[in-house]
Amino acid sequence: MKPNITPNDTEHTLNADDFIVSKTDPKGRILYCNRIFMRLAGYKEAELLGKQHNIIRHPDMPRTVFQLLWDTVQKGEEFFGYIKNLSRDGGFYWVFANVTPSYDPQGQLVGYYSVRRKPEAKALDVITPLYGEMLAAEKAAGPKQAMEAAKKILHQRLSATGTTYEHFVLEI
Repeated sequence: MKPNITPNDTEHTLNADDFIVSKTDPKGRILYCNRIFMRLAGYKEAELLGKQHNIIRHPDMPRTVFQLLWDTVQKGEEFFGYIKNLSRDGGFYWVFANVTPSYDPQGQLVGYYSVRRKPEAKALDVITPLYGEMLAAEKAAGPKQAMEAAKKILHQRLSATGTTYEHFVLEI
């Protein structure tokens, strides 16, 4: 079960040469996490292993971004995106994430491998208001229409720039 944490404005940051690494099973349960992950998230290894990766999902993140992530990796493609995570102390940290499907020698999906690094401040200047707009649309639309409302905003932004989400996040 996900802990009940009240978010606050304490920002934790990665160092420029830090990389957060984790591995999950196909359902998103954590199988491995490195020390940098544990430090920023504020959990011990035993508290993370076997837990859903969304244990660190920040409520400021639009659900639509996670749907895009899952849709992408379940097609066997790698995902790139900006993610705001929730620390155990209620603080937060931003990452630029790369999530890749992992396969066994027989080609069967065994899980996902993710490497996250410190995002550029200029990218967060672009992504933070976009995610805020998407989140507001999700809340205003209600549970049944939330995803479609946020997708519409994202698609409008991408159409205006003539790009895909992946190219958008790689270019900002």
